[in-house]
Amino acid sequence: MNTEEFKKQAHEFVDWMAEYFESVEKFPVKAKVNPGEILEKLPLNPPAEAESMDEIFRDFRQIILPGMTHWQSPNFFAYFPANSSYPSVLAEMLTATLGAQCMIWETSPAAAELEERVMNWLIQMMGLPQQFEGVIQDTASTATLTAFLTAREKASQFQINETGFEGNEKFRIYCSTETHSSIEKAVKIAGFGKSSLVKIGVDEEFKMIPGLLKEAIISDLKQGFRPLCIVATIGTTSTTAIDPLEEIAQISSEYKIWLHVDAALAGSALILPEFRWMINGIEKVDSFVFNPHKWLFTNFDCSAYFVRDAELLIKTLEILPEYLKTNSRGQVNDYRDWGIPLGRRFRALKLWFVIRNFGQNGLQEKLRYHLQLSQQLKETINESDDFEIMAPVPLNTICFRYNPSGINDAAQLDKMNETLMHKLNDSGKVYFTHTRLNGNYAIRFVIGQTNVTEKHINNAWDLIQEFSQGI
Repeated sequence: MNTEEFKKQAHEFVDWMAEYFESVEKFPVKAKVNPGEILEKLPLNPPAEAESMDEIFRDFRQIILPGMTHWQSPNFFAYFPANSSYPSVLAEMLTATLGAQCMIWETSPAAAELEERVMNWLIQMMGLPQQFEGVIQDTASTATLTAFLTAREKASQFQINETGFEGNEKFRIYCSTETHSSIEKAVKIAGFGKSSLVKIGVDEEFKMIPGLLKEAIISDLKQGFRPLCIVATIGTTSTTAIDPLEEIAQISSEYKIWLHVDAALAGSALILPEFRWMINGIEKVDSFVFNPHKWLFTNFDCSAYFVRDAELLIKTLEILPEYLKTNSRGQVNDYRDWGIPLGRRFRALKLWFVIRNFGQNGLQEKLRYHLQLSQQLKETINESDDFEIMAPVPLNTICFRYNPSGINDAAQLDKMNETLMHKLNDSGKVYFTHTRLNGNYAIRFVIGQTNVTEKHINNAWDLIQEFSQGI
Protein backbone atom coordinates (compact mmCIF):
# COMPACT_ATOMS: atom_id res chain seq x y z
CA MET A 1 0.00 0.00 0.00
CA ASN A 2 1.37 3.41 -0.96
CA THR A 3 0.51 6.81 0.46
CA GLU A 4 -2.19 7.59 -2.10
CA GLU A 5 -3.95 4.29 -1.53
CA PHE A 6 -3.66 4.78 2.23
CA LYS A 7 -5.34 8.19 1.94
CA LYS A 8 -8.11 6.75 -0.21
CA GLN A 9 -8.78 3.85 2.16
CA ALA A 10 -8.53 6.06 5.24
CA HIS A 11 -11.21 8.38 3.89
CA GLU A 12 -13.46 5.40 3.17
CA PHE A 13 -12.88 4.04 6.65
CA VAL A 14 -13.72 7.37 8.29
CA ASP A 15 -16.90 7.60 6.23
CA TRP A 16 -17.83 4.10 7.41
CA MET A 17 -16.97 4.99 11.03
CA ALA A 18 -19.20 8.05 10.93
CA GLU A 19 -22.04 6.02 9.43
CA TYR A 20 -21.54 3.35 12.08
CA PHE A 21 -21.89 5.89 14.88
CA GLU A 22 -25.07 7.18 13.26
CA SER A 23 -26.62 3.74 12.74
CA VAL A 24 -25.17 1.57 15.53
CA GLU A 25 -28.51 1.19 17.30
CA LYS A 26 -29.91 -0.52 14.19
CA PHE A 27 -27.56 -3.48 14.68
CA PRO A 28 -28.49 -6.38 16.97
CA VAL A 29 -26.90 -5.28 20.25
CA LYS A 30 -25.69 -8.76 21.14
CA ALA A 31 -24.04 -10.74 18.35
CA LYS A 32 -26.47 -13.29 16.91
CA VAL A 33 -23.99 -16.01 15.99
CA ASN A 34 -23.30 -19.50 17.27
CA PRO A 35 -19.99 -20.69 18.74
CA GLY A 36 -17.53 -21.42 15.92
CA GLU A 37 -19.64 -19.70 13.25
CA ILE A 38 -17.11 -16.92 12.58
CA LEU A 39 -14.21 -19.35 12.73
CA GLU A 40 -15.74 -21.48 9.96
CA LYS A 41 -15.78 -18.46 7.63
CA LEU A 42 -12.08 -17.72 8.12
CA PRO A 43 -9.48 -19.52 5.94
CA LEU A 44 -7.42 -22.18 7.68
CA ASN A 45 -4.18 -20.81 6.20
CA PRO A 46 -2.83 -17.27 5.85
CA PRO A 47 -2.75 -15.81 2.30
CA ALA A 48 0.47 -16.36 0.35
CA GLU A 49 -0.08 -13.29 -1.82
CA ALA A 50 -1.13 -9.76 -0.98
CA GLU A 51 -4.84 -9.08 -0.87
CA SER A 52 -6.46 -5.75 -1.62
CA MET A 53 -7.76 -3.60 1.16
CA ASP A 54 -11.13 -3.55 -0.60
CA GLU A 55 -11.34 -7.33 -0.16
CA ILE A 56 -10.19 -7.18 3.44
CA PHE A 57 -12.66 -4.45 4.34
CA ARG A 58 -15.46 -6.34 2.60
CA ASP A 59 -14.73 -9.38 4.77
CA PHE A 60 -14.67 -7.15 7.82
CA ARG A 61 -18.19 -6.00 7.03
CA GLN A 62 -19.52 -9.42 6.02
CA ILE A 63 -17.74 -11.76 8.47
CA ILE A 64 -16.48 -9.79 11.45
CA LEU A 65 -19.21 -7.20 11.97
CA PRO A 66 -22.05 -9.77 12.37
CA GLY A 67 -20.02 -11.37 15.17
CA MET A 68 -19.54 -8.18 17.14
CA THR A 69 -21.52 -7.13 20.19
CA HIS A 70 -22.14 -3.40 19.89
CA TRP A 71 -20.98 -1.84 23.14
CA GLN A 72 -21.51 1.63 21.68
CA SER A 73 -25.20 1.02 21.06
CA PRO A 74 -27.44 3.18 23.28
CA ASN A 75 -29.43 -0.04 23.78
CA PHE A 76 -26.49 -1.69 25.54
CA PHE A 77 -27.38 -2.02 29.23
CA ALA A 78 -25.17 -5.00 30.15
CA TYR A 79 -22.07 -5.43 32.33
CA PHE A 80 -20.76 -1.85 32.57
CA PRO A 81 -20.20 0.92 30.02
CA ALA A 82 -17.08 0.73 27.87
CA ASN A 83 -17.65 4.08 26.34
CA SER A 84 -16.33 5.81 23.29
CA SER A 85 -16.86 9.31 21.93
CA TYR A 86 -15.90 11.32 18.87
CA PRO A 87 -12.90 13.10 20.45
CA SER A 88 -11.62 9.84 21.92
CA VAL A 89 -11.79 8.01 18.59
CA LEU A 90 -10.00 10.85 16.82
CA ALA A 91 -7.24 10.73 19.42
CA GLU A 92 -6.93 6.96 19.01
CA MET A 93 -6.41 7.49 15.27
CA LEU A 94 -3.56 9.90 15.98
CA THR A 95 -2.09 7.56 18.60
CA ALA A 96 -2.08 4.70 16.11
CA THR A 97 -0.51 6.92 13.46
CA LEU A 98 2.28 8.09 15.76
CA GLY A 99 2.90 4.50 16.85
CA ALA A 100 4.94 5.71 19.82
CA GLN A 101 6.34 3.45 22.53
CA CYS A 102 5.97 5.70 25.58
CA MET A 103 7.89 3.71 28.16
CA ILE A 104 10.15 6.52 29.38
CA TRP A 105 10.29 10.28 29.04
CA GLU A 106 12.96 10.23 26.34
CA THR A 107 11.01 7.91 24.08
CA SER A 108 8.28 10.59 23.83
CA PRO A 109 8.63 13.58 26.18
CA ALA A 110 5.22 14.99 25.24
CA ALA A 111 3.49 11.72 26.14
CA ALA A 112 5.03 11.64 29.61
CA GLU A 113 4.38 15.30 30.39
CA LEU A 114 0.84 15.23 29.02
CA GLU A 115 0.12 12.20 31.20
CA GLU A 116 1.41 14.03 34.27
CA ARG A 117 -0.73 17.07 33.52
CA VAL A 118 -3.92 15.12 32.72
CA MET A 119 -3.58 13.09 35.93
CA ASN A 120 -3.31 16.35 37.87
CA TRP A 121 -6.40 17.63 36.06
CA LEU A 122 -8.32 14.56 37.28
CA ILE A 123 -7.16 15.16 40.84
CA GLN A 124 -8.63 18.66 40.63
CA MET A 125 -11.81 17.56 38.85
CA MET A 126 -12.54 14.77 41.33
CA GLY A 127 -11.58 16.39 44.61
CA LEU A 128 -8.77 13.92 45.34
CA PRO A 129 -5.99 14.84 47.79
CA GLN A 130 -3.39 17.16 46.28
CA GLN A 131 -0.55 14.92 47.49
CA PHE A 132 -1.79 12.12 45.23
CA GLU A 133 0.18 11.42 42.06
CA GLY A 134 -1.32 9.58 39.12
CA VAL A 135 -0.41 7.28 36.27
CA ILE A 136 -2.47 5.69 33.50
CA GLN A 137 -2.68 1.90 33.65
CA ASP A 138 -4.45 -0.37 31.19
CA THR A 139 -7.14 -1.66 33.58
CA ALA A 140 -8.20 -1.50 37.22
CA SER A 141 -7.15 -5.15 37.50
CA THR A 142 -3.55 -4.19 36.77
CA ALA A 143 -3.74 -1.18 39.07
CA THR A 144 -5.00 -3.33 41.95
CA LEU A 145 -2.22 -5.85 41.39
CA THR A 146 0.24 -2.95 41.46
CA ALA A 147 -1.24 -1.77 44.76
CA PHE A 148 -0.84 -5.24 46.29
CA LEU A 149 2.76 -5.50 45.13
CA THR A 150 3.58 -2.08 46.59
CA ALA A 151 1.89 -2.94 49.91
CA ARG A 152 3.78 -6.24 49.96
CA GLU A 153 7.16 -4.60 49.41
CA LYS A 154 6.52 -1.85 51.96
CA ALA A 155 5.59 -4.47 54.58
CA SER A 156 8.65 -6.61 53.81
CA GLN A 157 10.99 -3.63 53.49
CA PHE A 158 11.42 -4.66 49.83
CA GLN A 159 12.88 -8.04 50.79
CA ILE A 160 10.33 -10.13 48.89
CA ASN A 161 11.49 -8.48 45.69
CA GLU A 162 15.03 -9.49 46.62
CA THR A 163 14.70 -13.02 48.01
CA GLY A 164 11.09 -14.06 47.43
CA PHE A 165 8.57 -15.38 49.95
CA GLU A 166 10.11 -17.26 52.85
CA GLY A 167 6.83 -18.93 53.79
CA ASN A 168 6.31 -17.20 57.12
CA GLU A 169 4.80 -13.91 55.98
CA LYS A 170 1.16 -14.99 56.55
CA PHE A 171 -0.27 -11.86 54.93
CA ARG A 172 -3.99 -11.11 54.91
CA ILE A 173 -5.96 -8.99 52.42
CA TYR A 174 -9.53 -7.90 53.13
CA CYS A 175 -12.42 -7.02 50.83
CA SER A 176 -16.20 -7.40 50.89
CA THR A 177 -18.12 -10.33 49.49
CA GLU A 178 -19.31 -7.98 46.72
CA THR A 179 -15.85 -6.92 45.61
CA HIS A 180 -14.83 -7.47 41.97
CA SER A 181 -13.23 -10.77 40.96
CA SER A 182 -10.03 -8.94 39.96
CA ILE A 183 -9.15 -8.69 43.66
CA GLU A 184 -8.98 -12.46 44.04
CA LYS A 185 -7.05 -12.74 40.78
CA ALA A 186 -4.50 -10.15 41.92
CA VAL A 187 -4.06 -11.96 45.25
CA LYS A 188 -3.14 -15.11 43.37
CA ILE A 189 -0.82 -13.39 40.89
CA ALA A 190 0.99 -11.50 43.65
CA GLY A 191 1.84 -14.79 45.34
CA PHE A 192 -0.25 -14.43 48.49
CA GLY A 193 -2.46 -17.40 47.72
CA LYS A 194 -6.25 -17.42 47.52
CA SER A 195 -6.56 -18.46 51.17
CA SER A 196 -5.02 -15.15 52.25
CA LEU A 197 -8.05 -13.24 50.98
CA VAL A 198 -10.64 -12.57 53.69
CA LYS A 199 -14.08 -11.61 52.42
CA ILE A 200 -16.07 -9.42 54.79
CA GLY A 201 -19.86 -9.58 54.99
CA VAL A 202 -22.12 -6.82 53.71
CA ASP A 203 -25.26 -5.15 55.02
CA GLU A 204 -28.71 -4.99 53.45
CA GLU A 205 -27.40 -2.38 51.00
CA PHE A 206 -24.51 -4.68 49.97
CA LYS A 207 -21.89 -2.42 51.60
CA MET A 208 -19.00 -3.78 53.63
CA ILE A 209 -19.72 -3.87 57.38
CA PRO A 210 -16.80 -2.12 59.13
CA GLY A 211 -17.44 -3.89 62.43
CA LEU A 212 -16.95 -7.28 60.76
CA LEU A 213 -13.77 -6.00 59.13
CA LYS A 214 -12.36 -4.97 62.48
CA GLU A 215 -13.34 -8.29 64.04
CA ALA A 216 -11.56 -10.18 61.24
CA ILE A 217 -8.39 -8.11 61.66
CA ILE A 218 -8.32 -8.64 65.44
CA SER A 219 -8.90 -12.36 65.00
CA ASP A 220 -6.13 -12.63 62.40
CA LEU A 221 -3.66 -10.75 64.59
CA LYS A 222 -4.34 -13.16 67.45
CA GLN A 223 -3.61 -16.07 65.12
CA GLY A 224 -0.31 -14.60 63.97
CA PHE A 225 -1.41 -13.32 60.57
CA ARG A 226 -0.18 -9.98 59.17
CA PRO A 227 -3.01 -7.74 57.87
CA LEU A 228 -1.53 -6.20 54.73
CA CYS A 229 -4.21 -4.48 52.67
CA ILE A 230 -7.89 -3.53 52.75
CA VAL A 231 -9.82 -3.00 49.51
CA ALA A 232 -12.77 -0.64 49.76
CA THR A 233 -15.10 -0.58 46.78
CA ILE A 234 -16.79 2.59 45.58
CA GLY A 235 -19.43 1.15 43.29
CA THR A 236 -19.49 -2.64 43.41
CA THR A 237 -19.95 -4.50 40.13
CA SER A 238 -23.30 -6.10 40.90
CA THR A 239 -25.16 -3.14 42.40
CA THR A 240 -22.78 -0.12 42.61
CA ALA A 241 -22.89 -0.31 46.41
CA ILE A 242 -20.65 2.25 48.12
CA ASP A 243 -18.49 0.86 50.94
CA PRO A 244 -18.32 3.25 53.97
CA LEU A 245 -14.85 4.56 53.23
CA GLU A 246 -14.53 6.88 56.21
CA GLU A 247 -15.09 4.09 58.74
CA ILE A 248 -12.88 1.69 56.81
CA ALA A 249 -10.16 4.32 56.59
CA GLN A 250 -10.22 4.76 60.37
CA ILE A 251 -9.67 1.03 60.80
CA SER A 252 -6.84 0.95 58.24
CA SER A 253 -5.21 3.90 60.00
CA GLU A 254 -5.60 2.35 63.45
CA TYR A 255 -3.96 -0.91 62.41
CA LYS A 256 -1.54 0.64 59.88
CA ILE A 257 -2.90 -1.38 56.96
CA TRP A 258 -2.58 -0.31 53.32
CA LEU A 259 -5.93 0.97 52.03
CA HIS A 260 -6.73 0.60 48.34
CA VAL A 261 -9.92 1.96 46.78
CA ASP A 262 -11.47 0.33 43.72
CA ALA A 263 -13.77 2.90 42.11
CA ALA A 264 -13.56 1.48 38.60
CA LEU A 265 -17.01 2.60 37.43
CA ALA A 266 -18.21 4.97 40.13
CA GLY A 267 -15.05 7.09 40.29
CA SER A 268 -16.23 9.08 37.27
CA ALA A 269 -19.15 10.39 39.37
CA LEU A 270 -16.64 12.24 41.56
CA ILE A 271 -16.49 14.98 38.95
CA LEU A 272 -19.90 15.85 40.39
CA PRO A 273 -19.39 17.71 43.69
CA GLU A 274 -22.64 16.26 45.05
CA PHE A 275 -21.09 12.77 44.94
CA ARG A 276 -17.88 13.58 46.80
CA TRP A 277 -19.46 12.09 49.95
CA MET A 278 -18.47 8.74 48.50
CA ILE A 279 -14.81 9.45 49.29
CA ASN A 280 -15.04 10.92 52.78
CA GLY A 281 -11.87 9.58 54.38
CA ILE A 282 -9.86 9.67 51.14
CA GLU A 283 -6.99 11.48 52.91
CA LYS A 284 -6.13 8.18 54.64
CA VAL A 285 -6.15 6.14 51.41
CA ASP A 286 -2.88 4.78 49.99
CA SER A 287 -4.02 3.99 46.45
CA PHE A 288 -7.10 4.70 44.33
CA VAL A 289 -8.19 3.58 40.87
CA PHE A 290 -11.01 4.41 38.50
CA ASN A 291 -11.58 3.80 34.79
CA PRO A 292 -12.27 6.72 32.46
CA HIS A 293 -12.85 3.99 29.86
CA LYS A 294 -16.04 3.01 31.66
CA TRP A 295 -18.10 6.13 32.28
CA LEU A 296 -15.98 9.07 31.14
CA PHE A 297 -16.39 8.56 27.39
CA THR A 298 -12.78 7.53 26.75
CA ASN A 299 -12.00 4.45 24.67
CA PHE A 300 -10.74 1.31 26.39
CA ASP A 301 -8.11 1.02 27.73
CA CYS A 302 -7.53 3.90 30.13
CA SER A 303 -7.38 3.33 33.90
CA ALA A 304 -6.36 6.18 36.22
CA TYR A 305 -4.34 5.00 39.21
CA PHE A 306 -3.37 7.35 42.05
CA VAL A 307 -0.99 6.82 44.95
CA ARG A 308 -0.18 8.80 48.06
CA ASP A 309 3.52 7.85 47.95
CA ALA A 310 4.86 7.52 44.42
CA GLU A 311 8.34 6.66 45.69
CA LEU A 312 7.06 3.41 47.21
CA LEU A 313 5.45 2.50 43.89
CA ILE A 314 8.60 3.28 41.91
CA LYS A 315 10.89 1.45 44.32
CA THR A 316 8.66 -1.62 44.04
CA LEU A 317 8.68 -1.78 40.25
CA GLU A 318 11.80 -0.04 38.92
CA ILE A 319 14.53 -1.96 37.15
CA LEU A 320 17.37 -0.11 35.45
CA PRO A 321 19.32 -2.10 32.88
CA GLU A 322 22.08 -0.27 31.05
CA TYR A 323 20.04 0.11 27.86
CA LEU A 324 17.35 2.13 29.69
CA LYS A 325 19.69 4.59 31.42
CA THR A 326 19.19 8.20 30.32
CA ASN A 327 20.53 11.64 31.22
CA SER A 328 17.01 12.82 32.09
CA ARG A 329 16.43 10.22 34.81
CA GLY A 330 15.50 11.83 38.10
CA GLN A 331 14.28 15.02 36.43
CA VAL A 332 11.13 13.55 34.86
CA ASN A 333 8.56 10.80 35.31
CA ASP A 334 9.60 7.58 33.58
CA TYR A 335 6.22 5.89 33.78
CA ARG A 336 7.53 2.44 32.94
CA ASP A 337 8.59 2.43 36.64
CA TRP A 338 4.98 3.14 37.71
CA GLY A 339 3.40 -0.04 36.39
CA ILE A 340 3.97 -3.66 35.45
CA PRO A 341 4.71 -3.51 31.69
CA LEU A 342 7.75 -1.82 30.21
CA GLY A 343 5.89 -0.93 27.03
CA ARG A 344 3.26 1.79 27.26
CA ARG A 345 0.70 3.19 24.83
CA PHE A 346 0.06 6.92 24.52
CA ARG A 347 -3.19 6.70 26.48
CA ALA A 348 -3.11 10.25 27.82
CA LEU A 349 -3.87 11.73 24.40
CA LYS A 350 -7.44 10.43 24.20
CA LEU A 351 -8.20 11.47 27.77
CA TRP A 352 -6.84 14.94 27.03
CA PHE A 353 -9.02 15.18 23.90
CA VAL A 354 -12.13 14.08 25.83
CA ILE A 355 -11.66 16.47 28.75
CA ARG A 356 -10.99 19.41 26.44
CA ASN A 357 -13.74 18.68 23.91
CA PHE A 358 -16.48 18.00 26.47
CA GLY A 359 -15.18 20.40 29.10
CA GLN A 360 -15.86 19.80 32.77
CA ASN A 361 -19.36 21.19 32.42
CA GLY A 362 -20.15 18.93 29.47
CA LEU A 363 -18.90 15.84 31.29
CA GLN A 364 -20.93 16.73 34.36
CA GLU A 365 -24.04 17.31 32.25
CA LYS A 366 -23.73 13.85 30.68
CA LEU A 367 -23.29 12.06 33.99
CA ARG A 368 -26.13 13.95 35.67
CA TYR A 369 -28.40 12.99 32.78
CA HIS A 370 -27.52 9.31 33.15
CA LEU A 371 -28.14 9.50 36.89
CA GLN A 372 -31.48 11.24 36.32
CA LEU A 373 -32.54 8.51 33.89
CA SER A 374 -31.56 5.88 36.45
CA GLN A 375 -33.68 7.41 39.18
CA GLN A 376 -36.63 7.79 36.81
CA LEU A 377 -36.43 4.12 35.87
CA LYS A 378 -36.14 3.12 39.53
CA GLU A 379 -39.39 4.97 40.28
CA THR A 380 -41.09 3.40 37.25
CA ILE A 381 -40.15 -0.10 38.42
CA ASN A 382 -41.21 0.70 41.98
CA GLU A 383 -44.63 1.72 40.71
CA SER A 384 -45.05 -1.50 38.73
CA ASP A 385 -47.16 -4.31 40.21
CA ASP A 386 -45.16 -7.11 38.58
CA PHE A 387 -41.54 -5.96 39.03
CA GLU A 388 -39.40 -5.14 42.04
CA ILE A 389 -36.11 -3.38 42.76
CA MET A 390 -33.57 -5.76 44.30
CA ALA A 391 -30.96 -3.29 45.60
CA PRO A 392 -30.50 0.42 46.32
CA VAL A 393 -29.71 2.61 43.30
CA PRO A 394 -27.03 5.08 44.39
CA LEU A 395 -25.70 5.53 40.86
CA ASN A 396 -26.61 4.22 37.41
CA THR A 397 -27.28 0.50 37.89
CA ILE A 398 -30.75 -0.83 38.59
CA CYS A 399 -31.05 -4.45 39.76
CA PHE A 400 -34.62 -5.72 39.37
CA ARG A 401 -36.64 -8.84 38.74
CA TYR A 402 -40.01 -9.89 37.43
CA ASN A 403 -42.12 -10.94 40.41
CA PRO A 404 -45.81 -11.30 39.54
CA SER A 405 -48.29 -11.95 42.28
CA GLY A 406 -48.97 -15.53 43.19
CA ILE A 407 -45.42 -16.81 42.64
CA ASN A 408 -43.73 -17.68 45.93
CA ASP A 409 -41.20 -20.26 44.77
CA ALA A 410 -37.68 -18.76 44.61
CA ALA A 411 -36.41 -21.27 42.05
CA GLN A 412 -39.37 -20.58 39.79
CA LEU A 413 -38.77 -16.83 40.01
CA ASP A 414 -35.12 -17.35 39.14
CA LYS A 415 -36.06 -19.40 36.09
CA MET A 416 -38.65 -16.87 34.96
CA ASN A 417 -36.20 -14.00 35.15
CA GLU A 418 -33.45 -15.93 33.42
CA THR A 419 -35.89 -16.75 30.63
CA LEU A 420 -36.97 -13.11 30.42
CA MET A 421 -33.40 -11.85 30.12
CA HIS A 422 -32.51 -14.33 27.39
CA LYS A 423 -35.67 -13.45 25.45
CA LEU A 424 -34.73 -9.78 25.64
CA ASN A 425 -31.14 -10.40 24.55
CA ASP A 426 -32.15 -12.79 21.75
CA SER A 427 -34.38 -10.09 20.29
CA GLY A 428 -31.28 -8.07 19.37
CA LYS A 429 -33.03 -4.91 20.50
CA VAL A 430 -31.39 -4.66 23.96
CA TYR A 431 -28.68 -6.36 25.96
CA PHE A 432 -28.76 -7.08 29.71
CA THR A 433 -26.70 -9.18 32.10
CA HIS A 434 -27.55 -10.57 35.53
CA THR A 435 -26.24 -11.06 39.04
CA ARG A 436 -27.37 -12.84 42.19
CA LEU A 437 -28.36 -10.87 45.27
CA ASN A 438 -28.99 -12.77 48.49
CA GLY A 439 -29.08 -15.86 46.30
CA ASN A 440 -31.81 -14.49 44.01
CA TYR A 441 -31.49 -13.96 40.25
CA ALA A 442 -31.57 -10.25 39.35
CA ILE A 443 -31.37 -8.51 35.99
CA ARG A 444 -28.95 -5.56 35.85
CA PHE A 445 -29.99 -2.45 33.89
CA VAL A 446 -26.91 -0.21 33.52
CA ILE A 447 -27.49 3.30 32.16
CA GLY A 448 -24.19 4.81 31.11
CA GLN A 449 -23.63 4.49 27.37
CA THR A 450 -22.41 7.76 25.86
CA ASN A 451 -25.46 8.49 23.70
CA VAL A 452 -28.27 6.83 25.67
CA THR A 453 -31.43 8.91 25.97
CA GLU A 454 -34.78 8.69 27.73
CA LYS A 455 -36.23 7.23 24.53
CA HIS A 456 -33.89 4.23 24.75
CA ILE A 457 -34.78 3.64 28.41
CA ASN A 458 -38.50 3.84 27.71
CA ASN A 459 -38.22 1.46 24.74
CA ALA A 460 -36.26 -1.03 26.85
CA TRP A 461 -38.82 -0.88 29.65
CA ASP A 462 -41.63 -1.45 27.15
CA LEU A 463 -39.81 -4.52 25.86
CA ILE A 464 -39.27 -5.84 29.37
CA GLN A 465 -42.99 -5.60 30.11
CA GLU A 466 -43.95 -7.08 26.75
CA PHE A 467 -41.58 -10.06 26.94
CA SER A 468 -42.51 -10.82 30.55
CA GLN A 469 -46.04 -11.72 29.49
CA GLY A 470 -46.62 -15.44 29.26
CA ILE A 471 -43.35 -16.51 30.87
